[in-house]
Amino acid sequence: MSSMITVGNETVDLNEYFCSDKGLLLPLVSEYTWPIGGRAFIYLLGLLWIFMAVAIIADVFMCSIERITSKTTTIRIADSEAEGGYQEMEVKVWNNTVANLSLLALGTSAPEILLSIIETVGNGFKAGDLGPGTIVGSAAFNLLVISGICVMSIPSPDTRRVAEIKVFFVTGFTCIFAYVWMAIVLMVSSPNVVDIWEGVVTLVFFPVLILVSYLADRNFCMGKKEEQPQGMVGFALGKAEPSSGLLKSETSDRGRKYQTMSDEGDQQPETTGDKEEDLRRLARKLGREVRDGDIPEDEAAKMAIARMNEDQSHDRGWYRINATRMLTGGRKLIPRVMTTFQDLSAEERAEKDSSVRSKDHTAGGTKAVVEFTAAAVSVLENEGKVRIGIRRYGKKDIPCSVMVETINGTALAGEDYKAFKEVVKFAKEEELRQIYIEIVDDFEWEPDEFFFVKLSIPEQEDGSHEHIALGNVCINQVTIINDDEPGKLEFAKPSLVVKESFYSARITVNRVNGCDGHVSVKWKTTDITAKEGKDFKGKEGVLLFDNQEITKTIDIPLFESNKKERDECFAIELGECDGGAELGKIKKTIVTIVNDDEFNGIVSRLLNMTKANVGAMALTSHRWVDQFKDAMNVNGGDLETATFLDYVLHFLTFGWKLIFAFVPPAKYLGGWPCFLLSLAVIGLLTTIINDLAGTFGCLIGLEDAITAITFVALGTSMPDTFASKTAALMEKTADSSVGNINGSNSVNVFLGLGLPWTIASIYWAAKGGQFDYPAKSLGFSVVIYSVCAFLALSLLLVRRYVPALGRAELGGPKIPKIICGIFLISLWVIYIMLSALQVKGIIKVNF
Repeated sequence: MSSMITVGNETVDLNEYFCSDKGLLLPLVSEYTWPIGGRAFIYLLGLLWIFMAVAIIADVFMCSIERITSKTTTIRIADSEAEGGYQEMEVKVWNNTVANLSLLALGTSAPEILLSIIETVGNGFKAGDLGPGTIVGSAAFNLLVISGICVMSIPSPDTRRVAEIKVFFVTGFTCIFAYVWMAIVLMVSSPNVVDIWEGVVTLVFFPVLILVSYLADRNFCMGKKEEQPQGMVGFALGKAEPSSGLLKSETSDRGRKYQTMSDEGDQQPETTGDKEEDLRRLARKLGREVRDGDIPEDEAAKMAIARMNEDQSHDRGWYRINATRMLTGGRKLIPRVMTTFQDLSAEERAEKDSSVRSKDHTAGGTKAVVEFTAAAVSVLENEGKVRIGIRRYGKKDIPCSVMVETINGTALAGEDYKAFKEVVKFAKEEELRQIYIEIVDDFEWEPDEFFFVKLSIPEQEDGSHEHIALGNVCINQVTIINDDEPGKLEFAKPSLVVKESFYSARITVNRVNGCDGHVSVKWKTTDITAKEGKDFKGKEGVLLFDNQEITKTIDIPLFESNKKERDECFAIELGECDGGAELGKIKKTIVTIVNDDEFNGIVSRLLNMTKANVGAMALTSHRWVDQFKDAMNVNGGDLETATFLDYVLHFLTFGWKLIFAFVPPAKYLGGWPCFLLSLAVIGLLTTIINDLAGTFGCLIGLEDAITAITFVALGTSMPDTFASKTAALMEKTADSSVGNINGSNSVNVFLGLGLPWTIASIYWAAKGGQFDYPAKSLGFSVVIYSVCAFLALSLLLVRRYVPALGRAELGGPKIPKIICGIFLISLWVIYIMLSALQVKGIIKVNF
């Protein structure tokens, strides 16, 4: 169909209009009659939508890379105690440094690299501005902005240091050298022309970078030589590293570790039994929270996964995948725990005895909770009155009232004390009140007597009582004791049965027939069937009673056991007393440790749910059908924790998710089919980005060079921003957050420019010409970036060695870290401004 039409006396070609020649594939239809503003808006939306598509397929691409680089092999380690004289261990084939600088760097930088290649080839092997500009702009954003965000994101005074500092020095040098070399090629060696040898050398720098970084990682020529264990074989540049340390045959000595690396900082492999034991220990801790009603089982399983991820180190690729899924409403690698339980810390609560733990009576801070300050008090008969404290916590911005009344015990109202029944009122923000109950002194000797004081909530007509709750200590026992006697010390019970799921056995010692003065008593444990050091921690100690104290406890920590049936006991005996006190009737008590079947059932269910969640949180789906389920469901099917934003992002990206679900799962054939197909899709989408960005810039009057360092660079780097911030917060080191940025920036130049330079220069040489590559604004941009990169890396190194800055690359004191972060981000703003002004001709600089 002809595109020529006649308007009046003029013939118009509908395919020839403003900015119609900027794309390789676009526009698909004639936009001759479209308003320029409308076209610009549509192209901007399209650009943002394609960025989301690239992020999703890059997620798939990274999963295939993770699969490839996680390949393991089995090696044998000599062990005279093992059957056959050796143990078999699974180790990773890929060295971590090699993986980070090769496939993982390619995964995070694939859009920028492919954009440069596709633009050069699509332009008939002529130089373009979008590809190289995006590489430089992305490098500037990664090094300056992401580093600045990571520096400020660590809560003060915490810090994160780069662990692989030798590799960091190598990649930091190449991060600057790569762009200096780029400037040399464009402006010094052969100005505005790229020769074949320059393209080849640039490309060769890529394997050289990997080799040098690997040698630095292995401490080659920098210290003592490492000794490889017998049976170790080399893979990926001559070294195999321990993976998860799966021992095929375990010895009875579960604590044995095998030294596979002699370099400082290398970690020893952890056996499967160790990991299983860690998971079981975590399940038991969370199981106590479930048993006490603090959290439901499904949330406990999610918390287990979250804590396992916190304790486990991940590479940059893992964080990149998780960030992408956060931005697209996909299945998260870290399960989202409901807000109610996010601040619940099993680690802190594990240090307390479960007998004293309680649920949250404040209902999340919405209720005022009233209780006694102590569960029991004592008073000498001749004192005349007893003071009892009442405290209020939780919601404090409202007045509240509570009924206090006495109840007879062995002491009778009227004869031994005066009855008390009153309403005690708390004003706003008032936390403590005290009441006094009169004691009757009858001048006759009689044994210790007691009565009770009880709290209750009176109903109010205005309904204010609904905002008040009673705490754990709502009954107080008052003991009236004989005057001027230090008393006798004895156990409350001759025997005690304790379930093994409790953290400790709490044994009560009472002081009877007097409480005057400071007294003490020695105690010691004796093994019966339970052994000290194996089943419990005891031996001996001294129990102190202050004046007027009548009850104290001895806490004996208990150790967990994997026995199916447990019935073990030990004894505790009171010994020499001090301060005039004597021993009472019960001088010895037997503590029996038994199984807690209900608790064990909770732990078993938690383990199964956690293991199921581990599979659900895996990077890749094992079946094609699972990929489609994840694609078609918001948050990967976890609707309970899906937010409104998750639904919006899922709706916007649903089509892309469904299309990319046809890519083979990474588990097939070692991940290579997924790798190749997703790389091809990224290439296609990058071509569309090239068209959209070029046309959009043309429509709004921006040169390709400015569009590249702003819109395109930010769009391709946004997932890395979220990934690096998450890595900075979760990892114990700064390697995954800022340590890998330098390597990625270097790879961008060596691959993203070296490959198209080599191809194009060979192409033009074969035709008897030369590959013209006008430096124009690119040379100026590279020089400005190199200066900013030098300042940024210098700052990071200064931060590492200056105590006032925290002696670490990330975090540290609040004010210095904010100043450093703002400085880094300011360098990026300066880079953008100077580059844009030079492109516009406002700044004219000739090198």
